[in-house]
Amino acid sequence: MLSQLKVSNFAIADHLEVLFNNGMTVLSGETGAGKSIILDALGLALGDRADTSMVRHGEPKAEISAAFELDKHPKALEWLKDHDLEEGEQCILRRVITAEGRSRSYINGHPSPLQNLKSIGELLIDIHSQHEHQSLLNKDNHRVIVDNFGQLQSTSDKVSSAFNKWSSQAKHLSKLENNQDEITARIHLITFQLEELEALGLQEGEVEQLEKEQSQLANAELLLSRAHEALALCSEGDANAASMVSSASSSLHNLPSENHEISEALNMLNEAQIQIEEAGSNLRHFIDSFELNPARLQEIEERLSTAYQLARKHRCEPTELLTIQNKLSKELHDFNNGDQNLEQLQAEVIELENTYRALAETQRQKRIKCASSLEKKICEQLALMDMKSVKFCVSLTPLDNSKVSQHGLDTVEFLISTNPGQPPKAINKVASGGELSRISLAIQVIVAQNSTIPTLVFDEVDVGIGGGTAQIVGRLL
Repeated sequence: MLSQLKVSNFAIADHLEVLFNNGMTVLSGETGAGKSIILDALGLALGDRADTSMVRHGEPKAEISAAFELDKHPKALEWLKDHDLEEGEQCILRRVITAEGRSRSYINGHPSPLQNLKSIGELLIDIHSQHEHQSLLNKDNHRVIVDNFGQLQSTSDKVSSAFNKWSSQAKHLSKLENNQDEITARIHLITFQLEELEALGLQEGEVEQLEKEQSQLANAELLLSRAHEALALCSEGDANAASMVSSASSSLHNLPSENHEISEALNMLNEAQIQIEEAGSNLRHFIDSFELNPARLQEIEERLSTAYQLARKHRCEPTELLTIQNKLSKELHDFNNGDQNLEQLQAEVIELENTYRALAETQRQKRIKCASSLEKKICEQLALMDMKSVKFCVSLTPLDNSKVSQHGLDTVEFLISTNPGQPPKAINKVASGGELSRISLAIQVIVAQNSTIPTLVFDEVDVGIGGGTAQIVGRLL
């Protein structure tokens, strides 16, 4: 329960400290007395949005702390333990807001994200605002009230999760089914492209090898002619290099006296002789083994022409065709498996829908039971508030299959009849402002009785009521 609220430099308050005891505490006073400051400060401690206007004029910062005793609240203690924030059986939420607009939040002295304050706050305190009765005009809130009364949050979470999974996969399936024409056209194109590439049957590195061989064959006559010319100059022609070098070497042999430079020149000539002879030998081997093969040249050029043509089609280099072929083959394989995947997805969507509907049907039955109990209890409370003739009903209307949602298979709506003999109608079409306030209070009281939250705050709970009814409301609180 909330045991203490401390405020400093917040709004018009320089310092404020309120101690709370077990049971009911009433904060009363005239308009402008400052009651709302306490509620606003409490809201900030629980994670409400802050702004610089909340800092007292001329002060650097505002600070709010709220202390809660948790000796009878195992859920809150478990939450603190899970977040490594446990400090005995007490929880202190603190918020600091600077004049520059920065905000810091703490749980038991540890800096914590604002979302953590909101999470633990939802376990510690439940605030019913002064405009709570206006929420009855929104049908979505009717469902929330029924679920809170019946403590169906766990069931509703499962239904919502199951619906989201089903909806997500159903959208994926619909997209696949709508794209079947495009997929079929793509399969036909890939099949044709693969047939062309497989007919060519390129091997790894083959294009480079073919281009090299084509270059050699295309220049065969020139190569052979130049090889003969070089061989003649080296060793086989008249006045060839080998003969001349040999003659030069002979001229330097058997000189009458040794000379270092002559010896060096002789060595170089001998080496040149060896090099020329080896060059001639290589040229002779090339000439003897060389074959003019126009048929092979034509075969290579046709193969390369096909490769270049396919490369232009695929907008790639000829050397990349094998990679393109492998990618297309994998894509076709994936498409062929897609039929099986489509069948699996169809089966999965059916299974997910069945799971959702089973959970939603369980939710529906629990809601029907809760609705009946809520109707009875609210009518009893309304009778105590001098509204004996008012009949309150909870209507559960099944949704069309195409309109079911994460909230279940039904719409939930509160109906009332304010006059005997009149059929119940939508609450926003029948109830006056005062009636709406009392109905809202009855609902809040009933739902609060089922709540595990230890501290309840009712803001302006007496709005729209007075006299004997106000006394009854006081006793209810």
